[in-house]
Amino acid sequence: MIFSSKKLTLPDPKEALPGRNTPMPITNRHFVTGNPILSPFPESMEQALFGMGCFWGAERKFWQCPGVYSTAVGYSGGYTPNPTYEEVCTGLTGHSEVVKVIYDPTIVSYRELLRIFWESHNPTQGMRQGNDIGTQYRSGIYTYTQQQLDEAIESKQHYQHQLAQPGFNQITTEIMPAKEFYYAEDMHQQYLAKNPAGYCGLGGLDLSFDRR
Repeated sequence: MIFSSKKLTLPDPKEALPGRNTPMPITNRHFVTGNPILSPFPESMEQALFGMGCFWGAERKFWQCPGVYSTAVGYSGGYTPNPTYEEVCTGLTGHSEVVKVIYDPTIVSYRELLRIFWESHNPTQGMRQGNDIGTQYRSGIYTYTQQQLDEAIESKQHYQHQLAQPGFNQITTEIMPAKEFYYAEDMHQQYLAKNPAGYCGLGGLDLSFDRR
């Protein structure tokens, strides 16, 4: 997305950009599913939040999953309220690029979403994902319930065991309760559906989450 050198350490909260009180104006219709991307959602739905590097390709991975009602890209994990994309790219907001997933748990489990998460990117690269370098590209799972937190931690341990056998590095994925989610600009929502030839540097390690 932007390839210039980025800060590789998170800013001190006192150094973070001030942001603004006004939320990003958003078109409340998913370009692919036609469902809303803003709450309220049907009561039967649950939500998940993942950071996997460039959020364009990450969002596509999840909207393609049966049982996913809606997705949206945005910024979370940092300090700056209602940041712009340009502000996040400075490394001075503390946010990572994330995908919010609204899903029907009677059709797709949180564990299945975790499988997609682990298999779809390289979780061992620290503050980068491929050619995308900077704190906003870090790998992260941000949870909304204790059950999600427990499952996320267990899944990390499980996938680390899978990675250790062929000699991959340690997982650097951060796992923590979700902070405020700030929607990204309209142009970034479902970007690769609107721009099928658009850039996507997302790539996994070609190692199955459930391999025996």
